[in-house]
Amino acid sequence: MVVGGGAARLLERNWLVYRRIWIVVFSGFFEPIFYLFSIGIGIGELVGDVTGPNGTPVDYTAFVAPALLAASAMNGAIFESTINIFFKLKYGKIYEAILSTPMKTTDIAIGEITWSLGRGLIYSAAFLVVMAVMGLIESWWGIMALPAALLIGFAFAACGMAATTFMKSWQDFDMVNLIVLPLFLFSATFYPLSVYPDFFQVLTQLSPLYHGVQLIRSLTLGTFDINLLGHIGFLVAMGAVGSMIAARRLEKLLLS
Repeated sequence: MVVGGGAARLLERNWLVYRRIWIVVFSGFFEPIFYLFSIGIGIGELVGDVTGPNGTPVDYTAFVAPALLAASAMNGAIFESTINIFFKLKYGKIYEAILSTPMKTTDIAIGEITWSLGRGLIYSAAFLVVMAVMGLIESWWGIMALPAALLIGFAFAACGMAATTFMKSWQDFDMVNLIVLPLFLFSATFYPLSVYPDFFQVLTQLSPLYHGVQLIRSLTLGTFDINLLGHIGFLVAMGAVGSMIAARRLEKLLLS
């Protein structure tokens, strides 16, 4: 996603605001860390090895960690592109003031989506450092997990912002949790896809987080196959569609 001049000004505005409340932004990083220590390490001692992407045994903690990295990217992008944007759109009236300048609704959409995926990237980068310190990156390809997390953030930030433009009240955010929590739990995050029932395997492969998990897991474990292109294509398409919807909805809400 190319950030134009107007979108860059919006990013600058967000930076000036959030640098004073950086602890709020960074706080969401700790949830997957807690999961890593409680499930990856605690339960991992009991589970031992599980079947990895290429069918070979993988230490359970090394299996779970990349999935939690993908979840970090999702969480950062989703919560920034929903709650914060909803406030700006419905209560802060920030965007009406922005549109009194030469900026356009497209600049707002690009700027906010970029900022949201940036929050996901911060979570992911910090989590990747933790993984490296714990020795959970088994391949030099693991460094590419950061661009992969950026792609996950883009997909979820775009769709999160698009969904926010349809929300009417704070109660609608219950639906966000209703969607995000099952994605987190049932995207082959904690168990190999093969242990799911056949019908549930099909549903799991429709999960956008599943594609992110498989992409990052393959990179950190150094296992590759043609399916990686499908995972990348799914996330790119998801982000592109979400971006178009978000831009059109903003134009309708703010200019009509």
